[in-house]
Amino acid sequence: MATPRLSGIALMLAMLAMLAAQADELPPPAYQLAAHDADIPSTVLFAIALQESGIRVHGRLLPWPWTLNIAGTPYRFATRQAACHALLQALARHDAKRVDAGLGQINLGYHGQRYSTPCEALDPYRNLAVTAELLQEHHAATGDWVSAAGRYHRAAGGTPAARYRAGFSRQLERLLVSFKQGTPP
Repeated sequence: MATPRLSGIALMLAMLAMLAAQADELPPPAYQLAAHDADIPSTVLFAIALQESGIRVHGRLLPWPWTLNIAGTPYRFATRQAACHALLQALARHDAKRVDAGLGQINLGYHGQRYSTPCEALDPYRNLAVTAELLQEHHAATGDWVSAAGRYHRAAGGTPAARYRAGFSRQLERLLVSFKQGTPP
């Protein structure tokens, strides 16, 4: 019988393999749906998720839905339940403005009201919907997807937003080249 830790690792590896297989259709369907609903390019949404929660699997960068950033430290969990438990503990110990959750790493201090419960931020479809809504709002203010990505990361701008815009631009360019060539990123 596997220990709970090993079971969690085995589950995480199986999920990563499944995500890798789904990533052959790029952007994956969930990103296409959320982007369509918010009227944004699906490549922009996918690039943000890669930038925010990406993890290397078999040489490929894939977004991970149960990612938390707590006070500047990233954590990845094998299951939504484990991530939810850690999220609730983090919110009890830290200011919500120091906690980001999910594929788009939504900050719960600034955007927690967009969810019915904190753990809803770990629902990949809901997280992508909120990420897409935020990107659309920032794009409406800037008229440019790269600037919108910078504001998504840090609305106040400055060096952190500039650094983020550069990383986002690299992700987006890499995706666009991959799609054009018909190869996974």
